[in-house]
Amino acid sequence: MSSMKYIAPALALAGSVMAQSSASCSAATTTIQNAGDASALASCTTFTGNIAIATGTTDNIALDGIKKITGDLVANNVTQMTQLSAGNLETITGAFSLNQLTILSTLTFPRLTDVGKLEWEALPALQGLSFTSGVQTASELNIQNTQLNSLDGINLQVVDTVYITNNNYLQDIEMQLGNITDSLTIEANGNNVSVILSNLIWANNMTLRNVSTFSSPSLESVNGSLGFYDNEFTSVQCANLTTVGGSLSFVSNTDLKNVSMPMLKTISGGFQVANNTELYNAEGFPKLTTVGGALDFHGNFTNVTFPALTDVRGAFNLQSSGVLDCKPFDALKKQNGVIKGKYTCAGQQEKPSGQGSTPTGTSSSASATSSGSSSSSGAAAGMYIPVAATGFMGVVAAIFGLL
Repeated sequence: MSSMKYIAPALALAGSVMAQSSASCSAATTTIQNAGDASALASCTTFTGNIAIATGTTDNIALDGIKKITGDLVANNVTQMTQLSAGNLETITGAFSLNQLTILSTLTFPRLTDVGKLEWEALPALQGLSFTSGVQTASELNIQNTQLNSLDGINLQVVDTVYITNNNYLQDIEMQLGNITDSLTIEANGNNVSVILSNLIWANNMTLRNVSTFSSPSLESVNGSLGFYDNEFTSVQCANLTTVGGSLSFVSNTDLKNVSMPMLKTISGGFQVANNTELYNAEGFPKLTTVGGALDFHGNFTNVTFPALTDVRGAFNLQSSGVLDCKPFDALKKQNGVIKGKYTCAGQQEKPSGQGSTPTGTSSSASATSSGSSSSSGAAAGMYIPVAATGFMGVVAAIFGLL
């Protein structure tokens, strides 16, 4: 006989068949119906398989003893559970999924540091986390429709996707992320939400909406698109950002007064600054040399400069309600061939608007120039095309439909 003594209790948990020893247990999925079912797993330091909390559970569930779940921990539509805890749990290799837990108010995982995916949605009573060690790694962070006022206890260093939205009381988002390999989306959270990503060096795609403070001083490159829409901050500073591999957009940030990206050299997609009503000065891009798509600025500008600009491969549209000096940009179009697409520069416009782009290689040769308060007419004169929050590509698509 083997020297190891096996314990084989008959656990009839939702039809699961579980092999259990003093150190490990396994089952495809084990369903917890009550506190007793949870206690029966206390001798399992490692659980291989999925653990699900039954929808009809009314007890508070404590998964004490388990250190690692090689699978998912799931609680969906458990409307009568107020507390969920796991005092020793350090790792969930699969998803930590909580959905439609309408009265869950206490979530206690003091040793949890590693999660495959953290997916929480519709937790209207959850205001805070008891995550003492803090979750540091996850491939996906998805938090929607909670009452959390901060993310204390979630301090990711590595992540593929971040999606944080519709958490109306959330005021503080601060993480030690070094990179974001897929995307970060933060929108429609608390009225004064602050986003601090002090260690972020590179990201693939980033979208921020309805944010009051944004800081990412170490950011050097964004491989895809970077967009700021409908935010409440007054300033954006990315002191070390050098490249944006997709589009760069600042749209409808009504309090924005200053943008500073002193090291930015290349934007591979379009560059849109539109409907930022307090942004009069656009001198924050002194080293920008290349825009791979359209450059589309419209608003209330009185001072716009691009001293290093040598290549705009799409259209150039600069329109303002204020007085503009278009002569430097006229020279770029006429003399140096910097601007490859349709050209518009116009000040003192009643409705400054986006005019789209003519990509390099098309047959259109209708370029128009203007300086001071005169209006270009290469596109339909006086045509007003609203800019969608989706960025410059929506403008481009609209124009293509009119050409």
